[in-house]
Amino acid sequence: MFRNKYMNNKYVKEILPYIWIVLFLVFIKVFIVSPIRVNGDSMYSTLHDGDIMILNKTIYHFTDIRRFDIVVVRTKHSFIIKRIIGLPGDKVEYKDNLLYINGSKLDEQYTREVMDDYNIEELGSTVVPANCYFVLGDNRKISADSRVYGFIKQKDIVGRAKTIIFPFNRIGIK
Repeated sequence: MFRNKYMNNKYVKEILPYIWIVLFLVFIKVFIVSPIRVNGDSMYSTLHDGDIMILNKTIYHFTDIRRFDIVVVRTKHSFIIKRIIGLPGDKVEYKDNLLYINGSKLDEQYTREVMDDYNIEELGSTVVPANCYFVLGDNRKISADSRVYGFIKQKDIVGRAKTIIFPFNRIGIK
């Protein structure tokens, strides 16, 4: 009987460090960073269907959300990956396939897609509301983004996805 208790205690001591490691890794995945897979072509050509990226869930606790960041957004039914275009207080307009923020033309390096004229007033506001963002996919023709979902609340932005880790021929920061 004594020997049985000793063996069980020794077994627990041997596996305890592994349990702590697993718990630590689960904590990191749930609260800090996790892999996320790109589903669909709405961010093409920047991101491809099946790309696996690292989602940084804590970055916006330390820095502000910036225009052109690629973010993961929680919607009612899923998660989507989009690009931040409009910040709170911005007036966003597409005219003649050019992006205008607060009346100034901005150069978009990441998309060559043709986009129909669009003004955020179609969402019922002349500017992006406080604590909200206007997001678009890079593949504007097929993207379900703020034009469909409306303004994205800050609390629904899960984090920033900046680094592709798979496939290996596409590894890098976007």
